[in-house]
Amino acid sequence: MINLIWACMAIIGIVFAMFNGKMEEVNKAIFESAGEAVTLSIGLISILVFWLGIMKIAENAGLLLVLTKLFRPIVVRLFPEIPKDHPAIGYILSNITANLFGLGNAATPIGIKAMEQMKQLSGTDTASRSMITFLALNTSGLTIVPTTVIAIRMQYHSVSPTEIVGTTIMTTCISTLSAIFIDRFYYYKSTWRK
Repeated sequence: MINLIWACMAIIGIVFAMFNGKMEEVNKAIFESAGEAVTLSIGLISILVFWLGIMKIAENAGLLLVLTKLFRPIVVRLFPEIPKDHPAIGYILSNITANLFGLGNAATPIGIKAMEQMKQLSGTDTASRSMITFLALNTSGLTIVPTTVIAIRMQYHSVSPTEIVGTTIMTTCISTLSAIFIDRFYYYKSTWRK
């Protein structure tokens, strides 16, 4: 559906430019934007590779294992219907850890695996309580180091590209706690109706 909306917006913009004699400006903007997109992508790839390397070093040093042990009690309480030794818990913990380091692209396949495991556990095509909670956590923007935003700020020569880390941590705490609260509120509200 989103692809259809973007396609319609592009077509309407081009048709509008044709009727107003602005087609030359549209062509110029298309080529300039394409060049800028390639430059931005290369910058983002380099930062992503750097942070993936840092995460690999953290994994080899045992930091990820420490974070996993630290978050396991919280995750087990957030997902009470998943058995403690189920593979879904491991995928959820890996996803949360990757997201904390701002590696959303690396966390996505892990998150999909976690959803697949939770779907197998529930045995239905309907979203389970665990799946909804996991989606709420991921949607809340669980990040401590926003690598993509830092990369974009560096790409555009920000004086201090990392100054947003403090704000990001505060925002992450508020959004994650809000997501958990809203998730639990609607879960308990639905159980009260039954």
